[in-house]
Amino acid sequence: MAALTSALIAIAGVVLGWIAIEIACKPCLETGRQAIDRSLNPDYDPDDHDDVRAPLVPHNNAPDSSSASGTSTVKIV
Repeated sequence: MAALTSALIAIAGVVLGWIAIEIACKPCLETGRQAIDRSLNPDYDPDDHDDVRAPLVPHNNAPDSSSASGTSTVKIV
């Protein structure tokens, strides 16, 4: 009977420990699970969604008309 009691206490400790980790690390675990779900989804295409980390002003290598003239304008407020 002591072995059964020890086993039940050990199982309860593992379950409570798992719940504590889930609660403590919830934000990190949710983002990780979402990333796994996206990578396993065959219909997910990253090109269909706006990238949050994309720059607001894309780098443009084309010469600007204001810089082509050789003068620059300074705005004083």
